[in-house]
Amino acid sequence: MPKMKTKSSAKKRFKFTANGKIKCGQVGKRHGMIKRSNEQIRTLRGTSVLSSAETQRVKRWMPYG
Repeated sequence: MPKMKTKSSAKKRFKFTANGKIKCGQVGKRHGMIKRSNEQIRTLRGTSVLSSAETQRVKRWMPYG
């Protein structure tokens, strides 16, 4: 049985936590910062954890994560 391949785009964008959840970079901070409030920009800092539905999809892309 051949080895399964990991999606290259997924391994660059996602990391696994110790409990098996998936961390990803926060979305919505690339451009258009002028129209966003300072409070919204502050809350978008750092990383976020994916929902359970998205986690199932990403785990399919990263079989050895």
